[in-house]
Parts: sequence; structure tokens; C-alpha cells
Amino acid sequence: MKIVPVPCLEDNYSYLIIDESSKEAAVVDPVEPQKVLQAAHEYGVHLKLVLTTHHHWDHAGGNEKIKQLVPGIEVYGGSVDNVKGCTHPLQNGDRLSLGSDLAVLALHTPCHTRGHISYYVTGKEEDVPAVFTGDTLFVAGCGKFFEGTAEQMYQSLCVTLASLPKPTRVYCGHEYTVKNLQFALTVEPDNVRVGQKLSWAQHQRQAGLPTIPSTIDEEMETNPFMRVDLPELQGRVGCQSAIDALQEIRRQKDNWRG
Repeated sequence: MKIVPVPCLEDNYSYLIIDESSKEAAVVDPVEPQKVLQAAHEYGVHLKLVLTTHHHWDHAGGNEKIKQLVPGIEVYGGSVDNVKGCTHPLQNGDRLSLGSDLAVLALHTPCHTRGHISYYVTGKEEDVPAVFTGDTLFVAGCGKFFEGTAEQMYQSLCVTLASLPKPTRVYCGHEYTVKNLQFALTVEPDNVRVGQKLSWAQHQRQAGLPTIPSTIDEEMETNPFMRVDLPELQGRVGCQSAIDALQEIRRQKDNWRG
């Protein structure tokens, strides 16, 4: 399995997921199809699937165009998300295959949108699994609760995604990491791992490099939205439960001007 980030727009990421045995590829959220096709050409791969995380234009807005450019490409998206150009609506737990070695599992991770899908990809035994989380899980953050509740985001982050193997690489939809870690320090100023990762992320960005991927393990240590089960974090934000803490941290982040 090879994963190629394709920076798009101002701070979005599309991704090529390549099955190296067959040279077949899927693309996650190809909002700028020409950039994606250029990357596919550079790596000598054939695009077979579009994996759409959610219906927002900066993720699904290139689907119709890529269907024109790659006749026969299959476009996947959440069945209740009204994804542009979708040919194959997905339910939680649906499975796809890519090439000869890769398997894709659709995980319903709602809240940012009602039908948001994260894609968990596994390959050969030596391949580290990967998850493409769109705008549900960011590095050190999560998406705004546009179409859902704190209960849904808790389920998506702290149950569904947190249950993936700890080494799973996390590829999210936007480059928001530096700001997210700066905010995370306001929630947990004594979290040494947050400070260390912030310093690393700032160096990455100064060098023009991405801060993805993270891992599920790193998120459990540095992402306040995935740490709301900890009583000490609940106490810091004046809450008695994980879901109340998640709601409160989201409220603080929405109002934060870092």
C-alpha cells in the first residue's frame, strides 16, 4: 500500500491510495481532479474508485468532473449524505476491494455531516493500516458539529475511530494541525506530548511539509476531543461526563481566536 497526499485548494488534502501489485488506485475527496490525475500519471496508476468522505463542496465538488475525465470510475459516499456524483452509496460496515491486496472498510462517523464516512484501509501483513477521516477527525482536532450532536461525535471519535489498531495512520481532510495543537495546549497546558508535537508541526510547516499522517495512538495522547473520557480533562473544563466535556471543548474551540 502506498499513500500519496495531494494538497488542494488552500488547506485541503486529497489522497491517492495505491495498490502497488496491480497499480490500481482509489482517490479520497478529489476536489481538484486535474491535480489528482497529474499525481496518478506520475505514479503510473489507474484510478478505479473515488472515496468521498462527505458532501461538502471542498470534498465532493470534483466528483462530477473526475467522472468525465475517467470514464467508468466508481464514486462512493455515505448513503444519507447526498454526495455529488455518487454511483455507489455506502452503509456502515460496507467493504470494498482495491487491486489485488487492499481492502477498504466504510465506517459511518457522523456529526460534521449526517452521512460522513471514514475509510479504513488494510493491505498485506507488512502494511500499516490507514484511515481517511475527512472532517470528522483532524490531527489534534475534530470537525464542527454542523449536522449532529456531541453524542454522535463521541461515538465517531471515541468509540468507532478509537477502536482501530493504535498504529493506524490517520489521514485527515485539512492541514489544521498547528492551530489545533495551539488550542489543545489551552485545554491541557501540562500535556508534554502536545507541546512536543506542536514544535514538530511548526517545523514541518515552515519547511513546507505536511503534518499528516498522525496515528490513532498519537491522537489518543494529544487530541483533546479524543481524551474526554479522562476525569482530569473533564475537570479542567468543568464537566462531569465525557459527552459534556466534548460539547464544552467544541464550544471553546468555536470561540477561540488563536
